[in-house]
Amino acid sequence: MSRAAIFNLASLASALLLLTACERGGRVNAPLTWKNFSIEKLDALGYDRAMVKIPPGNPWTAAKAELGRHLFFDRRLSKDQTISCASCHDPLRSWADRTPLSSGLNGQRGRRNAPAVVNRIFSREQFWDGRAGSLEEQSAIPMVSAREMGESHQMIISKVAQVAAYRRLFGEAYGDERVDLERITGAIASFERTIVVYDSPWQRHETGKDDALSEAARRGLEVFKDNNRGRCTACHSGPNFTDEKYHSTGVGVAEGSLAPDLGRYEVSEADGDRGRFKTPTLMNVALTSPYMHDGRFRTLEEVVEFYGRGGAENPRWPLDPEMKKLNLSPGDKKDLVAFLKALTGRTTRVDIPAPLK
Repeated sequence: MSRAAIFNLASLASALLLLTACERGGRVNAPLTWKNFSIEKLDALGYDRAMVKIPPGNPWTAAKAELGRHLFFDRRLSKDQTISCASCHDPLRSWADRTPLSSGLNGQRGRRNAPAVVNRIFSREQFWDGRAGSLEEQSAIPMVSAREMGESHQMIISKVAQVAAYRRLFGEAYGDERVDLERITGAIASFERTIVVYDSPWQRHETGKDDALSEAARRGLEVFKDNNRGRCTACHSGPNFTDEKYHSTGVGVAEGSLAPDLGRYEVSEADGDRGRFKTPTLMNVALTSPYMHDGRFRTLEEVVEFYGRGGAENPRWPLDPEMKKLNLSPGDKKDLVAFLKALTGRTTRVDIPAPLK
């Protein structure tokens, strides 16, 4: 059985088990899919529509998202037709890669761990260093990266324009069949914005379902918020559990490397940005290992231990002021992991399409 067929059967089974048409107490009981997604549904999913980041030049539409779905999974966009966006952001792996560093064209390894493509609708700057100011900008970069898809933008435009079914979808999404890079990246970004995490125990707890969190997760929530213990909300705040800012924790810069990853500095060239990386969302974090920008930690327990030590001391540039040794007992650490696991929810169901002809 093909990979796409397995995913679609699993999605169908999930839908049959969960299908109910109503919404009660803030919980969405009908499965969210890329087909029935809308911006208006975000409030019922436990988010605030005011958090949405969509450029004025690319308003979200279902037709663009459908076009973007096909582009996202199409390996023909890469130079050797083996790599798609989904190669590193796999729905079967919670829209992440599950390897420390992704493999691209000719098996080349990337520099950083591939972030999970979930809740990107709430984020403006993309990549660990924020070098893309939007999802639209982000989707154009891997296409031409020699370590990723390795193709030219012009060749991708040509490939897409030669497919009759693509031309039809461009017509439905944009009003005419013209294919260009702005439309390609706009469609991919529109599709990625449909992928959200919802109905987690945490979100059910927030809408008044008191028994949604286990006792351990409840204790972990208190540790998470406590400025004298977890201090997690200093960076992981709000409904998406990220401040969308850049911080230095010492990861990847304290081992004496001759060429450490400078993070945000590579974009801003500001001395204060050396070693700083973007705070990721924690939604579905239990499903998206390995962790950190270099994928060094395989488990949440390792991550908690790392922060408990106050990060990694770095002789080259200072750690973020929030990085301090934490006063965590063994029980606190277990409870904190239990809370992080309670951020695991359902994710927008997406069917993997066959290549268009």
